Formats: sequence, C-alpha cells, structure tokens
Amino acid sequence: MEVTSIPFLNQEEYSYFYSFFQELDNSTTISTENSTKRRKTDGPMDDENDPFKELLNTISFQEAPSLDIGDFEFKVPSSSFDDREKARKTSLKFESGPSANEESSSQGGGSRRLWVKERSKGWWEHINSDECPNDEFKKAFRMSKATFNMICEELDAAVTKKDTMLRMAIPVRQRVAVCLYRLATGDPLRTVSGLFGLGISTCHKLVLEVCAAIKNVLMPKFLQWPNDERLEQIKNEFGSISGIPDVAGAIYTTHVSIIAPKVNPAAYYNKKHTERNQKPSYSTTVQGVVDPRGVFTDICIGYPGAMSNDQILEKSVFSQRFNMGHSKNVRVVGNSSYPLLDWLLVPYTHQNHTWSQHSFNEKIGDVQQIAKDAFMRLKGRWACLQKRTEVKLQDLPVVLGACCVLHNICEMNNETMDESLIFDLIEDEIVVGDNAKGKSVNAVQVRDSIAHNLLHHSH
Repeated sequence: MEVTSIPFLNQEEYSYFYSFFQELDNSTTISTENSTKRRKTDGPMDDENDPFKELLNTISFQEAPSLDIGDFEFKVPSSSFDDREKARKTSLKFESGPSANEESSSQGGGSRRLWVKERSKGWWEHINSDECPNDEFKKAFRMSKATFNMICEELDAAVTKKDTMLRMAIPVRQRVAVCLYRLATGDPLRTVSGLFGLGISTCHKLVLEVCAAIKNVLMPKFLQWPNDERLEQIKNEFGSISGIPDVAGAIYTTHVSIIAPKVNPAAYYNKKHTERNQKPSYSTTVQGVVDPRGVFTDICIGYPGAMSNDQILEKSVFSQRFNMGHSKNVRVVGNSSYPLLDWLLVPYTHQNHTWSQHSFNEKIGDVQQIAKDAFMRLKGRWACLQKRTEVKLQDLPVVLGACCVLHNICEMNNETMDESLIFDLIEDEIVVGDNAKGKSVNAVQVRDSIAHNLLHHSH
C-alpha cells in the first residue's frame, strides 16, 4: 500500500531556514527604504533585478536522509523553491511480515507484522505431553488419556477448523481440552484463557462449539434408550438388586442454579433454594433415568425450576412414550416426589406402614439410590453444575446434555472417581402427600402385589 503526503520540515531544516533569513534581514534593512522609493519612481522592476527572486533562488535544501520511524518509512525528497508550487510526495510503504512472530527488518525499509497478543501455553503444552502423569491429566479433565483420545477421535470431523492466511487453526485436542477443563473445574473463563494461551471469548466459543458437537455426534452413540436385548439385561440386574420385576430404570431430577432470566423469572424461581440460601435463587432442571451402572438412558433438560418433579415428568417425552404404550412390561422406579403410575413405582408415603409396605420402601430406596449416586457423580465430575452457571439460558441445555454424555462415557470406560470429588446432593424434591390418591386402581393393586411378594419371598 502506498500513501502520498506533503512533508514537514524537520527541526534542523527549520533552524537553518530561520537563521538564513536573520542574516539577510540585517543586510537588507538599510536598502529597504531606498528600494521602495526607487520602485515608486522607476515603476515595476524586472524579474532579473528583483531581490526577493534572487534571494529565493539562493535558498536550497540539502537532501534529507530517509527517516525510519518504527515500522514505517518516510522519504523526504530534495526540493528548491523554484518548484515550490508542485506538491511534494512522500512514500509510505507497508509490508506484511511473513509470520506473526518474525522480527521487523532493519534493512531496506521496515516491515510491519500482524499484531497478535502473545500468551503462554506452558501449562497446556505440559499437560498434553507424554511426560504428564496420567493422574495429573485425570485431575484436570476427569478422565484418563485413553478416554480423552477416544473423544478427540470421535469429534475430529465435527470440530476441526482449517488454517487461514492470518493464523493457524486451534488443534482438535486443544479445542476439546478447553471444553472439558471448563466443565470439569468450573473455573472462570479468564483462568481457562491463561492456562491454554487463548483469548477469553475464544474459550467461551470453544466450550459451546464442542458441547454442540458432543450432543450431535456422541449423544446418539452413548445416551440412548436401550434396545430389547440390553433391556432384558437391565431388568435382570435391577431384579437381583431389589427383587422387583421388570424394572428398567431409576429416575431422578436435580436443579442447576442460574442467573435470574430477564424473561419470566418467576417461572425459574426456586423456593427451596431461596429458603436455604436466604436470597432469591433461580434454577433449571435435569431429569434423568439411569441403568444399574448409573449410565443415563434418558434425559429431559431445561424445564424451569419452579416446576415440581411430577409436572416435569408429565411434560417430558419419556412420560408420553410410556403413556402411549410404546414401552410395555417395563417399570421405572422414582422417589416420593413422583406420582404412582402404571409404569412408575414409588414408595408408600402415608403413615403407619405395614411390614410389606416397609419392606417395599426399602427395596425402592435401594434402586432409587443408584439414580441419586449417578447424579452425585455427574455433579462431582463436572463442577460447573455445582454453582450458579454463567451460560445463557438458551445455550444451557446443550451444555448440560454434554455433561450427561461425558458422564456416560466415563462410566462405560470404568473411569474411577476420587471420592473427594463426589458432590452431596441436597434433596430438591417436594413429597407428594398421597401419591396413590386419584391414580389408577391397577397401579395401586400392582404395587400392593409386589410389596406382598417381596415380604414373603424374603422369608
């Protein structure tokens, strides 16, 4: 690029110009008066006898050297007052350096490089190296290197970006690592930015992009309702734990704190959290069904925190599928915050239980504990779920869904979890007074029959 402009005199040239006229001023003062009278009497003076013309012709500037100011090159051309009417041009040359890290050239004019803020990537380079111990790696990402590598391979096509003329694309491993670290630790984006040597806005963008890729690519593989063969295995495993037949899952609902939304905040107002925290609290919900290993087989995310568990269940696709008869000979176990349904077993909530009812509640509690433990590990692994999230409400379901998928991957790959990380859930459910009241007679009879059989088969 080339830019022209009229040059300014530098300090040395200006001093020379000013001193020259001071000397001439003394020699011409005496003749000024006579010259004036002569011009009046003799008329106009020829150009050859004009003293100012002679003076101007005697003035000339020495050729100014090139001025190297930073990365720009100014060239002041030589000139005289004979051609002072012409515009003087100065070349401004801009050259782009070959790389962002190359030093500016000091010969043949300067070169200007693309400005990029230098950030340290020491931590990431260490954690990504072969020398990093697996325990240290697992502490940062809640999984082993082998599981991390598998996730990177699965997401490679979805998150890979091409290099551009301005910069190199962020590698897939670093993209996935930024997301997993943010979800695992819940650290502020400024901290994540410093560890990975990336901008804050870049880290935020990477978290959302990778979470979306996990939802689109990994969720169909690692979080699905089981097929018939797997369903029979789950029934047998739950049967050996509780003695209750045809149990295909345990359901639980937890809350994730959010910033009060600008639209309809009352719908997200969490009364129990507000009473416990002594300040207004808002939340969204995660309803999940798990198998005996604590792996999610169904999730329902995003309903407002002011809704009760039975209201969320009623609106969920999971409930609609069962109510339409698509899942036969299958039961799910819930806690006392859920209603008794033909396909949903819950404990007795009235007072003065019989022996069979007491035994039934204990067995239901054993199955329900599997679901609760799964959510404890979910929030323990991904600490971003433990405190009020800064993610926008419209983006939150994708992030929460990604956490559930990553939880499943860890469980399926037998990733052990440090007991100190397990998060103790605070009970969010509101007990339904008499969860059998107003329900189908068949559901009540089935529960009573199961309770009776459990008591007699255990003796």
